[in-house]
Amino acid sequence: MFEKVILIMRSTRVLAGILAATLTVSLAACSQDSTSSQTSQSSEAGSDVSNEAFPVTIEHAFGETTIEAKPERIATIGWSNHEVPLALGQVPVGFEKVTWGDDDDNGMLPWVEDALNELGGEEPVLFDATDSIPFEEVANTAPDVILASYSGITQEDYDQLSQIAPVVAYPELAWGTSLDDMIEMNSKAMGLEQEGKDLIADLDEQVAAAMDANPELKDAKPVFAFFDESDFSQIGVYTSVDPRMGFLLDAGVQEAEVLKQFSGSDSFYEQVSAENPETFDDVDVIVTYGTEDEAANAELLSKMQADPLLSRIPAIADGKVVFLGANPLAASANQSPLSISWGIDEYLAKIAEPLK
Repeated sequence: MFEKVILIMRSTRVLAGILAATLTVSLAACSQDSTSSQTSQSSEAGSDVSNEAFPVTIEHAFGETTIEAKPERIATIGWSNHEVPLALGQVPVGFEKVTWGDDDDNGMLPWVEDALNELGGEEPVLFDATDSIPFEEVANTAPDVILASYSGITQEDYDQLSQIAPVVAYPELAWGTSLDDMIEMNSKAMGLEQEGKDLIADLDEQVAAAMDANPELKDAKPVFAFFDESDFSQIGVYTSVDPRMGFLLDAGVQEAEVLKQFSGSDSFYEQVSAENPETFDDVDVIVTYGTEDEAANAELLSKMQADPLLSRIPAIADGKVVFLGANPLAASANQSPLSISWGIDEYLAKIAEPLK
């Protein structure tokens, strides 16, 4: 039996996940068609995989992991890792339950539900990782491999998970894995390295098309930020290390000076003193979470505009603040293999709206 342990990195998990949400993220008709087609084609590719691709060795922050044979039972820890096998046609035996952004309280985001409905098969186990990694629950799924390339697991977590099955951890920084790296590492672990590259190329085309539909973004300098209504003395900024901001930069937006200031940081989140509002002079639009209550978001913006320091930030003074809320679209700010087809058009349009 595997004991549950308290994560040393629990505070990081909170900041990266639920805290990022609570801190205050007209679908195109073709989006679902694209997701369905992508899943169907990947399923056909996945069914042809043999052991010829194995063994494979994957390097990561805790060393390297060798997978000897094609994994038939895949479990995942962290965010979005389960979407790689789903996008490539394989249903995981278990993955973490969603605790924020879920629109129907079933523990899954809508694009994951769509993929599961498309693929069919046995329903995955949803791990409750609210307080810590549920090692025993993971072990009970009898996985052949555990994908955690986008996660915040510690060395201790890795060691304990490795007693269950080979573990693919993140390449360097906890919660700092890019979408492309996550897909590449997870698909390689499945013996579907080329299919992973094809998936990346397809997603890149979808993002490029969405950027072309919102040309205002190409010269814009957006910043993901957090404002504590009870204390405006600090402004939280998600750095380029964070996949939310990193994704937008990779998509083609410009880098604001405040992000360049933290270019050497290993942290996904930094705080800037409101005593230095000029740090945000070149920021064109601020993206934050807020709540589902539009009136509450409007009130927060008014308070920010009335603050003697925050009001000196041009984007705030001009009302160019995007409140994503606490819904699936907000959750898609952490773009993933399946969320892009589901909502990239609406997501980028929402950020571009104040710029039009």
